[in-house]
Amino acid sequence: MQRGTFQLMKSVNKSIILNKIRTSEPISRAQIAKETSLTPPTVSSIVKELIEQGLVRESSLGHSSGGRKPTMLHINTSAFYVIGIDAGPETIKSVLTDLSGQILQRASVILEKPITNNQFILTLKESIYTLLQLTEINHDQIIGIGIAMHGVVDVETGTSLVAPILNLRNIPIKEALEEEFNLTIKVENDARAMALGESWFGGHGEAESMVAVNIGRGVGAGVVMNGKLYHGAQGIAGEFGHMTIDMNGTLCECGNRGCLQTFVSGAAIAERAGKQIPDSKATSLTGKEVFESAQKGNLPFRDVLHETGTIFGIGLTNLIHLLNPQKIVLGGGVMKSEEFIMPAILETIQQRVLTTEARKTEVSVTQLGDDATLLGAVSLLLVELFNPMALL
Repeated sequence: MQRGTFQLMKSVNKSIILNKIRTSEPISRAQIAKETSLTPPTVSSIVKELIEQGLVRESSLGHSSGGRKPTMLHINTSAFYVIGIDAGPETIKSVLTDLSGQILQRASVILEKPITNNQFILTLKESIYTLLQLTEINHDQIIGIGIAMHGVVDVETGTSLVAPILNLRNIPIKEALEEEFNLTIKVENDARAMALGESWFGGHGEAESMVAVNIGRGVGAGVVMNGKLYHGAQGIAGEFGHMTIDMNGTLCECGNRGCLQTFVSGAAIAERAGKQIPDSKATSLTGKEVFESAQKGNLPFRDVLHETGTIFGIGLTNLIHLLNPQKIVLGGGVMKSEEFIMPAILETIQQRVLTTEARKTEVSVTQLGDDATLLGAVSLLLVELFNPMALL
């Protein structure tokens, strides 16, 4: 779907009605009017447009306590499609989903490093074209592309300002992809995208405040308050991994010393575990291998993962004291070691938070698995369609 067409589909009342149908389907026109305070003629007129556009479908008649039975409304999830991309730092993963987030197709391209801005853009395009070639759907039914990018992102211009792990700056992602594909492009920090995806697909109900933390090659967080993604005054809200833990600590990829990321990322875990191995294998150890060895009963490696959980629990305690969220959801490759890390995280939080009530903060691992960030990228377009106020 071309960008202009997508913009015409959007209006505040239209989004209100779409979101009400999405969250309450099946639902009648009368019930929509009652629950949204919109007038019945307004609801009927907009629903008629939505049916004509293919976004909404009617189903069999609903229950009536008297008089004519109402026709029920549903979102037509197969009317349009979204491309979601998890862009780096090791690979570019892409998915095509329907409006319910059901993944219909996947593609993946390895990022060759070192890499330039132009090479990164070309790899992004390659991934998208590969995905499009795998599907038989009409490309005019694609409403846009959402991109979850590590590092600091200017969401207004869709520019990757700083991608520290790739050692890149000022990548004009939105501009380049809009020119290439003539679609609506949304670019967001990967952890913030994950947070939005969790609020959209994670089954968390109507949580008023939630933080999603992505722990893998790096560490980032996304904050959702009252259903809205929080960016901060200069757009760097959620750079949780660059909270200084030890001002004289290890040099971080961001240029500062002693960031939380230097203690709990996959690479940091592997480095600490490597000190337990008195041979050359220590230099090539990975976080995944640490986890696998811990599963096989390697006690020193289990201790490293427990220590990681304790350190991360301290970081999360700081997060609770600062934001006091209702829920914290953890994702990323490091959380595959949940069985060794999570008990220490929860124990540390219980020991260190200030109040009894704060100890009730719900901390869990994402149920979206490896697709958490990809579905977050998809949600950037779905929220734009169903609930654009959530992105303000």
